[in-house]
This record gives sequence, structure tokens and C-alpha cells, in this order.
Amino acid sequence: MSLPPDTPQGIADALGYLQYHLHELTERQNVSESNINSTLAALTAQLQQLTQLVANPPPAVPNTPPPPVPSLPVSLPPAPPVRRTCPKLSCPPDFNRERHNGCAFLNSCSLYIRLAPEQFHNEQERILWALTFFKGGRTAKWSENVFCQEADTGVFPIQTWGDFEQQFWLHFFPANVKADAINALEGTSYHQENRTVDDYLDSFQALVSDAGYTDPQTLVVKF
Repeated sequence: MSLPPDTPQGIADALGYLQYHLHELTERQNVSESNINSTLAALTAQLQQLTQLVANPPPAVPNTPPPPVPSLPVSLPPAPPVRRTCPKLSCPPDFNRERHNGCAFLNSCSLYIRLAPEQFHNEQERILWALTFFKGGRTAKWSENVFCQEADTGVFPIQTWGDFEQQFWLHFFPANVKADAINALEGTSYHQENRTVDDYLDSFQALVSDAGYTDPQTLVVKF
């Protein structure tokens, strides 16, 4: 027997079919009428339940999508630090014993240290770096004396860059800069001679700065 269709009429036809064949089975195998009736009653009840389900199906469960899975924040690797490009620096020239070059040498060292401070871990490294340019004459002898004092006492005698500048001023700057400039401006031997106007003007401005002259009338007279 094929399965009946899912309609009320199909279920009723299936019920009649089962009743007919149960009567035939009773006649052939002498099954008691009470057993047949109980079986039919049970089948009838089940078929009625099926009929009700077909006629009044339960409401369909809405197919709700699962809640979205929260996405975890993506952690990006930290950006590499931007490397600062420094200008190409020139080292100070080797320093000789000439006092008139002392100021230019010290200014060159100070400028290098200010532009590249990351190259020095402490002030003693700055001092030792500056001493590497003391390579001849009296400057080399003075540098040698500094290291001899360290060997005798166990302590480097120049502790800070300020101390180094003071020692450098004492040993390698002109002794009487201001007095020498005043004598040159007040004397009668200071003339342009065969120098160009630009060279004379540069020399005059340097003397005025060293002498400390600021009065405009005095400057005009001395020029």
C-alpha cells in the first residue's frame, strides 16, 4: 500500500482501506471481533490526530539567523619610528698652538656637539673627543699633561664641558684680547694699507667687538 497524501480526503480513504483489509484478515485468520475493534479504534484516533494536524498545521517557526559574531579589533603592529635625518657635519680641524685660532676651534666644537648630541653619552666623552684634535706642539703637550694628572690621581681632571672651556680659554686664547684691540684702535699704526675695503672692514669690526666699543661717534672716528 502506498502512503496516502497529506490531505483530509486522503486520510479518510486510508482509514477505509485499513478497515476493509482488517475485516478480510479477521475472516482468514479467525481474529476476534473485539481485537479488531480495539485496533480500529486506536488507528482511527491516530488518523484523526493526523487529520487535525493537516487541517490546522502549527505555525512555522521563523528561521531567524544566528546573531552576528562580534568581530575582534584588529591590532596593527606599531609603526617604526621615523628616523631623523641629520645634516652632514664636518669635524673641527686639528688645533695648533696659535691663540688667534682658539676661538674658531672652540666654536666649531660647540657647534658640532649641539647638532649631534646623540653621539655623546656624557660630558667626558665630549671632552675626550675635543682632545683628539690636539695633535701638535703646545696643544699636544697640554693634552698629555691632562692624562698624566688622571694617571696620578685616578680622576680625570676636567669633569664638565664648562670646565674644559675655561681651561681652553686660559691656555689657548689671547691673554689680553680687549687691551690689544684697544691699543690697535687707539694707535696711529692701524691703517687699511694694501688691504681691500672688505678685509679692512672685517678686521675693524673684529677689533671693535673685542674692545667693547659701542658709541657710534667713537666708531666713526676710529674707522
